Amino acid sequence: MIFLTGANGLIGSFIARKLLADGQAIRALRRPDSDLSLLGEDQNRIEWVEGDILDILSLERAVEGCTEVVHTAAIVSFSPKERRQLYQVNVEGTANVVNVSLAAGVRKLVHISSVAALGRPEKNSRNAEQPVEIDEEQKWEESPQNSHYAKSKYQAELEVWRGIAEGLPAVIVNPSVVLGEGDWSRSSTALFKYVFDEKPFYTEGTLNYVDVRDVAEAVSRLLVSDIVNERFILSGGKTTYRQFFALAAEQLGKKAPRFRVTPLLAAIAWRVEAIRGFLTGKKPLVTRETARSSLHHFYYHNEKIQGQTGLKFHSLEETTARIAAAFLRRSEQIPAGR
Repeated sequence: MIFLTGANGLIGSFIARKLLADGQAIRALRRPDSDLSLLGEDQNRIEWVEGDILDILSLERAVEGCTEVVHTAAIVSFSPKERRQLYQVNVEGTANVVNVSLAAGVRKLVHISSVAALGRPEKNSRNAEQPVEIDEEQKWEESPQNSHYAKSKYQAELEVWRGIAEGLPAVIVNPSVVLGEGDWSRSSTALFKYVFDEKPFYTEGTLNYVDVRDVAEAVSRLLVSDIVNERFILSGGKTTYRQFFALAAEQLGKKAPRFRVTPLLAAIAWRVEAIRGFLTGKKPLVTRETARSSLHHFYYHNEKIQGQTGLKFHSLEETTARIAAAFLRRSEQIPAGR
């Protein structure tokens, strides 16, 4: 039996379906109000336990009798208003999962982290021709380029490494921007909604991407392997935001963004959004952190996971074509005006 947190999210739902297809039995944690729609009919094949990763007792009940744990539950947010919850869920929640896994003596924990947890070194990353290259040996450096989300995921990883030091067999995976069929208004999937709505602006930065199916495949392979106490970057490649938007626009039959956002415009945008958010109480569409990160150029190496597991990544064209088709099918089912 495999215990899975965050099964109703984008990454968690694909991991759940992959493990079920592999013939694995899954127990998953859910809150009473959890939206399970991303799992479809597969939600009926999962043994559910009501609880929360911040509730130790529910975690202990959920892990009992499980041999492996896959921890995907996390908050992805760049909103200052959600900062306290961000650290609480991502850091404290991970510490709780590590502690109950240690107590239960599980065979392996697979922790879903992020390339953000590797940190962004204090180097000039504004040069598109010479992006800053990062691999699994990258050491965390304090830098203005590290968002609070990045800091929370880094601190969460420290909890996993602490568990490893205490005897917990564990593996960490660090996905880049995960592309998949999820909630079209949230996280990376919203990139397709942005193109579908024919927004006119693009930024100069580099986008590192990975198909959500490849993340699920990597987790599946690592679970059954003898690999422990390692971290792996999961990234299918890199492109520019302009190229990504152009490709998605072609597949969605929409007009691609055509106006480049300069650093000055980005600085103005996040300030305007901060004021709008303050006045309306709504999340800002652009924050200081997202504006800054969208202008930089980083490249994350993926040779380690391919060499040790034989994983092959889907091409960007194949991934975006599948997601765009799913988005178009969904758009036909939504009443006009929504």
